[in-house]
Amino acid sequence: MHGVRTNHSYSTAVIVALRRILRPLVKLMLAKGITFPFLSELLKGLFVEVADSEFRIDGKPSTDSHLSLLTGIHRKDIKRLRTCSHSDAETIPQAVSLGTRLINLWSSDPRFLDENNQPKPLPRFYKDGGDISFEGLVTSVSCDIRSRVVLDEWLRLGVAHFDENNRVCLNTAAFIPANGFEEKVYYFSHNLHDHTAAATSNLLGDNPPFLERSVSYDGLSADSVKNLAEISEQHGMEALLAINKSAMESEKNDTGKNVPQHRMTFGIYYYTEPVKPEAPADEKTKETSPTPDDHPQAG
Repeated sequence: MHGVRTNHSYSTAVIVALRRILRPLVKLMLAKGITFPFLSELLKGLFVEVADSEFRIDGKPSTDSHLSLLTGIHRKDIKRLRTCSHSDAETIPQAVSLGTRLINLWSSDPRFLDENNQPKPLPRFYKDGGDISFEGLVTSVSCDIRSRVVLDEWLRLGVAHFDENNRVCLNTAAFIPANGFEEKVYYFSHNLHDHTAAATSNLLGDNPPFLERSVSYDGLSADSVKNLAEISEQHGMEALLAINKSAMESEKNDTGKNVPQHRMTFGIYYYTEPVKPEAPADEKTKETSPTPDDHPQAG
C-alpha cells in the first residue's frame, strides 16, 4: 500500500510537474477530438480503479466510502464506476505482434547479421537466399502468412525498403513504424506507460529504483541539435540491438522453467524544441517552473 496524504496541502512541485507532463497529452487529445467531459469521465473511472487496486488497507477490497474519501469522487459515482468493466490490456495490431518477432529475429540472430552485427540486406525470395532470405525469415516465424503480405505491409509502414540490388533492408528505426497510426498508438501507449511507471515508482521511493537517465542542454544551435540527434540515434540503436539480442537469449534459456514470469522494457528517446527568449525582469511572473540542470539526470 502506498502512503496517502491526509490533508490537501498538495505539493507545489508535483502540481507544476503534472501540468508540464499533461500539456503534450492535452495537445494530442485536442487534436484527436477528445473533449474535457469525456476525459473527466475517463479519469473518474481510472481514479477508482487505481485507488481500489493500489491503496487497499491490509489487502482487503476498499469500501465505496473509503474510495470516495481517497479520490474525492461522490459515492454514487463510485458505485456506478465499480460496476463498469474497463481493461488496460494492450490490443496489439497484427503488424506489431508478428512484426516484432520478425524484427527481433532479424536484428539478433547471427545468421541474419553482418560483420558489424547489423541486420543484413536479405534476398527477397527463398530461391535466391535459402533460409537467409526475407521469405525464409518470415517462414521461420510463421507458416500461416505469406512473405509478400508482410513485405507489402512493412513497405507501407516504412519498416523496410529495397536497396539498389532489390534486397529487402530493415530500416534502423524499425522498432517503431514510420507510418500506420494504430501501430504508433500501440507503441505510444506501451512506451509512455512503462516510462511513467518507472519514474513514478522512483518518485514514490519504491525499491530498488528503476534505471532512468537523461542528458539535457538548452544552449545549443540548430546545427548542434541536428548533430546530437544523429549521434543519439546511432548509439541508441546500438544499445537497443544489444539489449534485444541478450533478451532473446534469456527468453530461450528461461523457456520451460517453472518460475514466475516477468516482462521488461528498455527504451530510448530524443526530443528538441526551440528555447523561448527569456522575458524581461519586470515581465516575469512570481511563480516559475524549475528547469532541469544541464547535466545527466539521475532517476
